[in-house]
Amino acid sequence: MRGPAGGGRIRPVIVDCAMYRAGRRTGVPDDLSDALAVCRGRGDTFLWIGTHEPTEDEFALVTSEFGLHRLAVEDALRAHQRPKLEVYDGSLFVVLKPVVYEPEGDTVTSGELMLFIGDSFVVTVRHGEGAPLAAVRRRLEADPGVLRHGPAAVLYAVCDAVVDHYIEVAGELQEDLEELEESVFAPADGGSGRAARRTAARIYGFKRQVLEFRRAAGPLAEPMARLAGAAVPFVPERARLFFRDVGDHLTRVNEQVDGLDRLLSDILAAHLAQQGVQQNDDMRKISAWAAMAAVPTMVAGIYGMNFRYMPELDWVGGYPAVLVLMVGVVYGLHRLFKRRGWL
Repeated sequence: MRGPAGGGRIRPVIVDCAMYRAGRRTGVPDDLSDALAVCRGRGDTFLWIGTHEPTEDEFALVTSEFGLHRLAVEDALRAHQRPKLEVYDGSLFVVLKPVVYEPEGDTVTSGELMLFIGDSFVVTVRHGEGAPLAAVRRRLEADPGVLRHGPAAVLYAVCDAVVDHYIEVAGELQEDLEELEESVFAPADGGSGRAARRTAARIYGFKRQVLEFRRAAGPLAEPMARLAGAAVPFVPERARLFFRDVGDHLTRVNEQVDGLDRLLSDILAAHLAQQGVQQNDDMRKISAWAAMAAVPTMVAGIYGMNFRYMPELDWVGGYPAVLVLMVGVVYGLHRLFKRRGWL
């Protein structure tokens, strides 16, 4: 296929490019202009180009040949976009955010996937490693009955694959959150304050991962609703039912993510309450021991004063009597605090 200057060739920024006729792959075109003309001349043929992190110069040929809007191209090349759906003259621009969950580090990372949908073409721009495009293309090529419906079928298959992976990630997060919940509510083992801080940090870290997931899945609800219910160019009416199914799955994912976030907030609140109860218990123990130590300290302090005329100074049994008094009072306080659960 010709480069932007004509006669050259694009470096492998295009990871896959093929024409599809009646749902079947017919080969890789040598020239984008000729291939697009052929596709537009036939009602059952379209072109699907997949790219990975192209630069502006590398994407210039695709932009010019397909007449993509410069604002949409700018969004696709810069990335860092929210999931959205925008309609331009001659094309439909859709942004998706696939997610990947790493159980070892409890981290959620999101990539970006942009699709340009036209009358006879699909152009995908992938950023990151989380996009399931290769698997989607293989699955569609194995099912010509779906692929024969054209670019809208590709858009549906990609959206369906992304949302299905959301469901898998949500399930993995749920499993790890249950383990975290068990560790937080496990019987107290006299752990140190450092261990408590690590638990709180882990909860906060998990909450950040759920937030990253929510940023990917939450904003996608509005584009799915438009594809399922409104008259969107290049999406035939018969395809709306399929996008409605994707929207239903996405709603379930968003509800599950909201539930995870609320549960994390409850777990964090319960953990902090546990720490407060533990601190109150420690303060009760310290106060009990301090009260028991105060009695002999007070008695010893009184008789340690240097006054000449004090009662019982000349009494032979005064010293053992004072010791018996201090021990008896301390023993009585110990029994009292023990009975009330302070010790």
